[in-house]
Amino acid sequence: MSNTLFPIFLKTDIFRFLIVGGGKIGLEKTETLLRQNPLVAIKIIAKEISDDLWKLLHKNPHVEWEERPFENGDLTLIDFIIIATENTVLNREIKLKANEEGILVNAADQPDLCDFYLGSIVNKGHLKIAISTNGKSPVLARRLREHLEEAIPDTINDSIENLNAFRDQHKGDIQAKLASLNQATSVLVAKKKNKKEGKKYKKLTFEIAVVFLALFFGYGLSSVISIQDLQVYVKEIPSAFYAMLLVGFFAQLVDGAVGLGYGVTCATSMMLFGIKLPAISGSIHTAEMFSSGISGFSHYKFGNVNKKLLLWLAVPGVIGAVLGALLLIYLGKKYETITYAILATYTMIIGIHLIVIAFRKNIVRKKIKHTGVLGFSGGLLDAFGGGGWGPIVTSTLLSKGRQSSYVIGTVSLAEFFVTLAASITFFASIGVSHWYIVAGLILGGSIAAPFAAKLAGKLPQKTAILLVAFLVIVFSIRMLLKIL
Repeated sequence: MSNTLFPIFLKTDIFRFLIVGGGKIGLEKTETLLRQNPLVAIKIIAKEISDDLWKLLHKNPHVEWEERPFENGDLTLIDFIIIATENTVLNREIKLKANEEGILVNAADQPDLCDFYLGSIVNKGHLKIAISTNGKSPVLARRLREHLEEAIPDTINDSIENLNAFRDQHKGDIQAKLASLNQATSVLVAKKKNKKEGKKYKKLTFEIAVVFLALFFGYGLSSVISIQDLQVYVKEIPSAFYAMLLVGFFAQLVDGAVGLGYGVTCATSMMLFGIKLPAISGSIHTAEMFSSGISGFSHYKFGNVNKKLLLWLAVPGVIGAVLGALLLIYLGKKYETITYAILATYTMIIGIHLIVIAFRKNIVRKKIKHTGVLGFSGGLLDAFGGGGWGPIVTSTLLSKGRQSSYVIGTVSLAEFFVTLAASITFFASIGVSHWYIVAGLILGGSIAAPFAAKLAGKLPQKTAILLVAFLVIVFSIRMLLKIL
């Protein structure tokens, strides 16, 4: 058996911990213990204590510390040792001496020197979940912890308190208590089962309805338009439709793998095909309006939308989108070469910004300032350039340390209003003569959607973002060379 770990939960108020090392790892391990018990007994021994650890020690004066090398006498009255130094020889010596004294050891990033692991921990009131990958992948354990922290509601603690009160009030033996608890919670299982059956019924009904409508309209259409007429209509479809079919397919693959970049990818690709600038942005916003509407509604339904942030993004974003669309229509007619240069430069900047996002490390939570300005500039550049709302607004909010689910959900719903405003502006100014572009983007994106979903689960986020950035920069450079 490869995984022989036995998970236990220690009462940290009765044990003493020794941490050897005062660098980044020592800081991380100290913070981990303090998060579980702010009054846990910790002693830190290190040749040098980092500035960040100094700050933590000043906030927690009960933590003992000495800035000097490790000595054998430090093992006195210690229950557990956490080694946080980069000196592997010293780490092994401490491990052997500690085990001789019957003390268990954890050595950071050295599983062979560990008697126990410090897993990633989910805290929700009385609920505590520890996650371990047997020392193989701490990053995966951390990602699972982040997922569970978002998935488990904060109200779980109320449920635990209620069930505990119910158990204490019950006077029967253990079997009677279990029977009562099963009866009280069986309604949840029944609802879930009925819900699944209802979903199956709805799915079957929907599939039957689709088949019926397809046959009904297919038969009705065949009685009005002959096969020969249909062939004539197909021949009259502009060649740009098929080009947009490919662009929509590729852009959806990119967006599915990365979570952003649909508009920028479409804009740079369509510029190479020589499509007029207002038609580029108008088509992209019309096609994207459907996906952003569905995505935004789904996020709202699942509670991933911050209403206050939505207001500060959507209202200025709509104003910026209308202004950006009008500006593009005016510049696109009179200064086409200059506008192409501006858009190519803009998309190149977005590509460089995507590279910055790809290499960005964990960000500390900061206060967001000038949210309205962010929404306005995002809407303006998105309408003017045919894309950029996601790379500009989403990346800015995430860089401030905001929770990803609320950022993506709120920005997605705000994007619907921004794309709707831009689409109406374009329609009112240039009409719907570019219908074949919109149809090609929507159809190509629809075909790519299932492939994009599979690609999103296999392609690493960093690799995908760098790939998009590379393609956008290459397309932008080619566009600038074409102008020159």
